[in-house]
Amino acid sequence: MDFAFSDRALDLQRTAGEFMDECVYPAEETFHAQVAAHPQRWDSPPVVADVKKEARSRGLWNLFLPHAEFGAGLSNVEYAPIAELTGRSPYIAPEAMNCAAPDTGNMELLAMFGTREQQERWLRPLLDGEIRSCFSMTEPDVASSDANNIATRIVRDGDEYVVTGRKWWSSGAMNPRCKLSIVMGISAPDGERHRRHSMILVPMDTPGVTVVRPTTVFGYTDQSHGGHAEIVFDGVRVPASNLLGGEDAGFALAQARLGPGRIHHCMRLIGMAERALELMCKRALGRTAFGRPVADQGVVRDWIAESRIRLEQARLLVFKAAWLMDTVGNKGAALEIAAIKVVAPEAARWVIDRAIQVHGAAGVSQDTPLANLYAAARTLQIADGPDEVHRRSVARGELARWR
Repeated sequence: MDFAFSDRALDLQRTAGEFMDECVYPAEETFHAQVAAHPQRWDSPPVVADVKKEARSRGLWNLFLPHAEFGAGLSNVEYAPIAELTGRSPYIAPEAMNCAAPDTGNMELLAMFGTREQQERWLRPLLDGEIRSCFSMTEPDVASSDANNIATRIVRDGDEYVVTGRKWWSSGAMNPRCKLSIVMGISAPDGERHRRHSMILVPMDTPGVTVVRPTTVFGYTDQSHGGHAEIVFDGVRVPASNLLGGEDAGFALAQARLGPGRIHHCMRLIGMAERALELMCKRALGRTAFGRPVADQGVVRDWIAESRIRLEQARLLVFKAAWLMDTVGNKGAALEIAAIKVVAPEAARWVIDRAIQVHGAAGVSQDTPLANLYAAARTLQIADGPDEVHRRSVARGELARWR
């Protein structure tokens, strides 16, 4: 395995680190104050627009896209450390660098499978940060851990497709700048198991699209991102040209979308945990309990050591998955991709939880980012597919070697 970085990648990593120190961390206090001042606002506060301008001026824009025509042309291994840096301030940095989910995955789909017309209408505005988008896959009425349960219908009717169904956890859909949903649904009910679904582009202002409500994450609305919406698609008609990547190809598109996206998520999680470990160490060194600095308590030192060990292990496994994706493709990296979906969220959740414990009551308050980071890490153990499904995939691959 070769995790070496090109000179250009190293320059971008240094620039990203400087950007975090000089622009992102100093903006956090203002960010939270502006969000609190507008509790009904479903968009990022004004300070983010200022940080975005600075990111773009420094060349830190669309770095996640490996396609040189649309993005920076970085490999997965080269982008991974930058994703980790953005995870240290997950509510500002990803959007500031136009590398925020779910737009990243949607842009990847449009770059790989979109027609020129689709790319001009949707990809270009997304690349320029002019609009946002959402991804509508999960449904409230079925067990979405098995994507074959998806029941939303996508039916051809002449020169149009008719979309009917109910989705939820369409992240960002409450945002007034969210102009597009990529919807996955059944297009061939009697087809083969993985040739029954399609993806289609549905403009959010299409008649029949109703955003029903936001859902919360451990009580957090994630309002600055645009929330996590439940959406009804009631006989929504869109042109047949809105089909993405071919009829009944939905599962293939989903796999293409989920590969790079998991690298991004996992490295951001490691960045979140690194921030938590940093806060844990500072807190332990700055507080005294029972006549000794907290940092001198054996159990706290054990937590700090275990945190470092877990994060180094997780990071190396993510790098291996990224390297395999770069060298043999998503299919060749399938086992490692499944593994990091288990390892990275669990490592991050554990480290953040220990950091909360060291902070005591402050750790669960709004005075540190830890409670919010914990909610995000714990949620990703579900949002990226439940751990049990990924472990099943890893076990299946391991057993296949011996059949």
